[in-house]
Amino acid sequence: MKKLAVTIVLCSAALAVFASAGSSTSVSFTNQVASSPTSGGGYPVPPGSRVPVAGTCRPGPFDANHSESWLADKPGTEDLVGSSKFFFDKYSTFYMFYLGAYQLPGGTPSGDNQLQGYDCTSTGTQDMPPTWTNTTDPNVDFDTQGRVYQTVLPYNSFFDATRLHPDGEIDVSYSDDLGRTWVKGNGGKPLEPSNNASAKQAGHVEDKQWIAVNHIPGNRYQDHVYAAWTVFNGNGGGAKVRMAVSRDRGQTFSKAVTIAPPSAVTASDTFVYPEIDAAGDVYVSVVSFPPNGHTSYIYVARSTDDGRSFGPWVAVTPVSFIPTAGLPNTRFRDGITESFAASPTYPGHLYLTWEDWNALRGDMDVKFTQSTDGGVTWTTPVVVNDNVDLSGSATDQFQPSIAAGPGGAVAVAWYDRQLACPDDPSVLPADVGRTNFCIDTMLQPFKDTGSGAAMVGGNARITDFTWDPEQPGQHLGGISQYPCAGARDPCPNGGGFIGDYFGLAISSSNIYALFVSTHYPSDVTADEGGPVYYQQQVLATVPRSSIGGGY
Repeated sequence: MKKLAVTIVLCSAALAVFASAGSSTSVSFTNQVASSPTSGGGYPVPPGSRVPVAGTCRPGPFDANHSESWLADKPGTEDLVGSSKFFFDKYSTFYMFYLGAYQLPGGTPSGDNQLQGYDCTSTGTQDMPPTWTNTTDPNVDFDTQGRVYQTVLPYNSFFDATRLHPDGEIDVSYSDDLGRTWVKGNGGKPLEPSNNASAKQAGHVEDKQWIAVNHIPGNRYQDHVYAAWTVFNGNGGGAKVRMAVSRDRGQTFSKAVTIAPPSAVTASDTFVYPEIDAAGDVYVSVVSFPPNGHTSYIYVARSTDDGRSFGPWVAVTPVSFIPTAGLPNTRFRDGITESFAASPTYPGHLYLTWEDWNALRGDMDVKFTQSTDGGVTWTTPVVVNDNVDLSGSATDQFQPSIAAGPGGAVAVAWYDRQLACPDDPSVLPADVGRTNFCIDTMLQPFKDTGSGAAMVGGNARITDFTWDPEQPGQHLGGISQYPCAGARDPCPNGGGFIGDYFGLAISSSNIYALFVSTHYPSDVTADEGGPVYYQQQVLATVPRSSIGGGY
């Protein structure tokens, strides 16, 4: 049964002192739970099925898992907007979710809501489109006038080759009230049109879309909006990186163009991140997935003409991937490889972080490289995590996120499995004491004073509580509440979902991170009794003044 849904915001303050064999450092920080119960439209999954049925969208609660997030700071303020996946009703294990937004004025959670315009309650129809079974891949960015934008991938989760509905499209939505209400940009038309297909068919499939906005005051391209994504063509057709640009604050977008043909990078490339530097130049990073086991690389390309054309793709660094769907010891799948940022302070200064698998030790590390010449040359990669594990006790540092802010501030944050699972009610009894298993969020500040970014201090833990990725282990209405990208109950190994990335932003006063935790009990009562420990979104705030070193 469910209790009455109420908005609960928990806040704690701490001095983070994280010691390892490599170093110890401390920063002050607070944690606040940003996610809270809300409602909207979504699709139930009929008994005996693992997919929804067209025409059955209904009102219902979003009082479950909140996985995968992004975060943006309104320029010149401490006002933030976050976005994440909001799982619908009790159907997390069937991977049923929509994008939602968090209002964080002054860095304080004040509410959250479903992104309107893609479900039956906000559109008033069951027609498909404009309704879709899911919207995905949270990403947000502000312009200089306080409008926040998000590139949206709505899709239909049918997984049945006989059900030919529009499979997906690329849209942009924007909000003028910190994400409370959203309007479709481009006159309501998609940037990449849908086609009639099934999610099981190999063909034209859009994915991994992202947004970047030029919020450099006085720049000739100020408030121009850049949406980028990948189109997978299947059946050996490779993948194409696409971009569309709005020069009127989202009202219209240019016709989408292919930045480069697949042969300019490799047969397949994705994880598309656009970024804007202090000069207003546009950069895009991608990760290549070549055929026949060839080495994968991270590539970056640059545009100096407002995204109309791009220079050659520069191979920045090779990447080593884990050979399995997920990390050792856990069911959740691994996430997006890289994260990319450009300096709003120094033209041509670029920062790149990624996760890199060490096959010899059997663990994941976080690496960093940078460019000070617009991506032409890059520094020798360095390992960001400073832990030194005991022999035979490797731990994973993974899913890094990077951000650049005012005054040369740069930061990298990541999920970390150094600490053993605590004896805590939020940790499943079978997991208490397990090593390289439960998760914290770690932070490494950098400062760029004009010659490149240098680390300031060592790694710092910015989570109050170590959390269990096997939560929620409870059931509701006989259905597992564990989120499963494999859309199965029970969820297979490598099919679990904690999100593929999380949010990081830097203002003039603070570093903010928005990430998952299962430590905080929900107001939902499990079949087994007691609360369900859903994935909640937690906002960490680290004052820049606490970091030292002129940060």
